[in-house]
Amino acid sequence: MLDVRDLRKFYPGEAGPVPVLRGIDLSLGPGETLALTGESGSGKSTLLHLIGGLDHPDGGSIELDGIDVTALDDAGRAALRRRTVGVIFQQFNLIPSLDVARNIAFQAKLAGQHDADWTTELAARLGLSDHLHKYPEQLSGGQQQRVAIGRTLAARPRLVLADEPTGNLDEETGAAVLGLMLRLVEETGAALLTVTHSDRLAARMGRRLHLRHGRIAR
Repeated sequence: MLDVRDLRKFYPGEAGPVPVLRGIDLSLGPGETLALTGESGSGKSTLLHLIGGLDHPDGGSIELDGIDVTALDDAGRAALRRRTVGVIFQQFNLIPSLDVARNIAFQAKLAGQHDADWTTELAARLGLSDHLHKYPEQLSGGQQQRVAIGRTLAARPRLVLADEPTGNLDEETGAAVLGLMLRLVEETGAALLTVTHSDRLAARMGRRLHLRHGRIAR
């Protein structure tokens, strides 16, 4: 599903390019779950954004579902995100002008993969059936994160990328939301890569990698 080799990324600095990722290798198969941990500034979110095609690396390769992501232009990466990759952000990133039902369906409709029955089932599984006509501002943080998870999984992505998916939630709500996400990902057969500072969350993943100064710690 995912094969990353010798991935490198630099950002401009006053004294020259500053290395953020210094040769990352990782792989992830269908149905596998992987936690990516590390201190702030270690390159976790940068790596996630590169894999999701939100940014372009300065070296190395990313192969996703048999496609060389690094060879794609902006339009190609956007198309790949619509069809193959789902991203769950810490800040939820819901569309405030759309109600819950339309937020959940948004990504799937954009990808031309909308399945009304699956969307309805997801809403029910996520405990959102009674909130479909509400708007994001009317929801709690936990409910908003459930909507974000539903929006991502409604399109049946092959790879789910989650950036601190419970970072804005209290411990009890975060544990409940994580449990739901893991069950739904398992049932759909998607691979899951999540960036987290939480040891509790990381312990529930199948594998764990730790980034330190742009490298995977051994």
